[in-house]
Amino acid sequence: MSTGGMMRDGYYLSSYLTIPGLHRLAMVSYRHDNNISLWRKDGSQVQLLGHWEFERMTGLKHHRTPFLSMEDLRDFVNGLIGAFGVSLDDMTEVWGTPGLATTNDYHFVEEYPELSFHSIAHLYSAMLLDSEIFFDGDILALAVDGGPDRLLDQQYKRFWFTGAVSRRGVVETFPVASPGLLYSTAKDRFKMREGTLMALATATTAAGRCDRQAILDTYDFTGLAALEGAPKAFEEIVAQVKESADVDPAFTEEESFVSAAMKEIQAISVMAMERNIETALERFDLDPATTHLALAGGYALNCPTNSHLMAKYGFRGFLAPPCVDDGGQSVGIGLAAFHKKTGGERFTFRFPGAYLGRQDDDLDGALAEFGDYVADVSDLDEDQAVRDILAEPIAWFHGRSEIGPRALGNRSLIGDPTSRAAKDALNQFKLREWWRPVAPVVLEEHLGDWFEDSRPSPYMLETFTIREERRDQIQAVAHLDYSARVQSLNAGQNPALHRLLTAFHRHTGVPMLCNTSLNDKGEPIIDTIREAMNFCLRRRISVGYFNGRRVAFHNFDAYSAQGPYPRTRELFVEIPESRARAVHAELNPYGLPELYLHVLFLDLALSGKFDLRTEEGAAEAYEAVDSRLRADPSLRQAAERSMRRAEHRFTTFGPDALLNLELGAVRQITAPDRNQ
Repeated sequence: MSTGGMMRDGYYLSSYLTIPGLHRLAMVSYRHDNNISLWRKDGSQVQLLGHWEFERMTGLKHHRTPFLSMEDLRDFVNGLIGAFGVSLDDMTEVWGTPGLATTNDYHFVEEYPELSFHSIAHLYSAMLLDSEIFFDGDILALAVDGGPDRLLDQQYKRFWFTGAVSRRGVVETFPVASPGLLYSTAKDRFKMREGTLMALATATTAAGRCDRQAILDTYDFTGLAALEGAPKAFEEIVAQVKESADVDPAFTEEESFVSAAMKEIQAISVMAMERNIETALERFDLDPATTHLALAGGYALNCPTNSHLMAKYGFRGFLAPPCVDDGGQSVGIGLAAFHKKTGGERFTFRFPGAYLGRQDDDLDGALAEFGDYVADVSDLDEDQAVRDILAEPIAWFHGRSEIGPRALGNRSLIGDPTSRAAKDALNQFKLREWWRPVAPVVLEEHLGDWFEDSRPSPYMLETFTIREERRDQIQAVAHLDYSARVQSLNAGQNPALHRLLTAFHRHTGVPMLCNTSLNDKGEPIIDTIREAMNFCLRRRISVGYFNGRRVAFHNFDAYSAQGPYPRTRELFVEIPESRARAVHAELNPYGLPELYLHVLFLDLALSGKFDLRTEEGAAEAYEAVDSRLRADPSLRQAAERSMRRAEHRFTTFGPDALLNLELGAVRQITAPDRNQ
């Protein structure tokens, strides 16, 4: 392990990307939510300068499409970090992605032979958000995801989901159960995203019953076993709920059933998290009153669970980044690397807040492009902005984009929380279901006056109950149970949005606004002014605010664009046949058959073990694949399915366009020995 004196000052890049290669032609991906983070170390000070989630630039939701060549990857990354006047050549070290990384001593793959490093990185993304808390206090951290990747671990580890206790910077890890796979099973079976399922669960009065404790005791949610346990648990829940579910007359029978089933899934998920926490508290003799709870992984987006755990156990504080899902993996990889490579010595780091993405200052260029549809441009006046919001929702675009999957005020649609019509308009703009709730962004200093048992929640990761005497005033943000998914805001976090909130409070007596993400259905959050203006014109939004300027739109009928403004997709769409042949010639010069290539991509025991650029490596790969095909006929069928996907050699823009190998390979190929 490196010591603090051996770690040089300078720039560092951590990355969570799929390496380029032949699998791009095969439409096979090993990671989703690709992202990078740029760091600066100066003595004992560590800064996170920027964090970029590739979906914002490409428009590919949960971006997972690999680059075809390392040159393409490097050019793309240099284009992002160039905003700070640096390139990959200026990095002291690069971490996280094999082939791009410049060292191999930054991770904990060997230190934790049974635990997924993917989970370890999630843990660090939450528990090291504030070095003062990390090095001076106690933290209980849980990484609860849907499943790991395998680029660093090579093989799936025995335990996928990991907890940790940090006492004054000394970390001890242990396996935990994750409800993430139960939710992802529900997503696959009900054909709705996890966020939609959570919202539907609380939108109806429909309810059913199942034996929650028996299901929790029967099925394993700790790792590879969860691949079988989660689907079986789901089927059992659904079967029991079908026998007892009632119908909410405001919803369809199907919506009522899904809502009732998700209520039970949510309840069982919460019980699993309680078991994780109670086991850890007892094992490590922790006092919640002096311990921070840190959560990461996709399930940590489940706001009701987060708030329930904080309220039930009385933890001292809550730690989670805005990019709590795999979109924050490069943050965790970086923080884990600094902790390891400084030899565990103290360094100073504080997460700088959510606004770490790209900045677009080209308002003049956007106005020139959309000039035929611009009625007026003027300077921002908060009182005028309040009048605009009271009339109808507005677009709000300011500064650097926020990171993570939720709008936090710099790429937002803003509306009047006192008006149900505003909520309806926001859902119509985004083509969402009528029952979807809208989140409030609330002045932090007034949070307690409006919400019970509340505390600062800057990244919209908790729900709080609206006080009874306030419920009639803010119906647009209330769930059926009068809870709301809250983002708190102080002047230091976002001065421009704080001024707008303050003006709205001054005019209306209500210290909050409706805040939902500025994006089309199925599209990542908008990243540039041109994308935002295109959205406004297609959705007939009359007013947008862009970096402190008010833009009024008109002439909507003449605007002919039908879809989102084009993003940077050239590298990720159709591959010319000539280039595909050239890549094959370079990376597969000895002509390993296409079927055999797909087996290599899919089979966890073979992938990455052979250098196909050498005659010896190609021969060894052929022999190994041939042996596997004879032993397992289902492997041939899976490879043939993968080949059919690759025939088009282009990516459609849905989340399932690529065969995602985090779990796809395990579902299709015989799972590795669970006892290894």
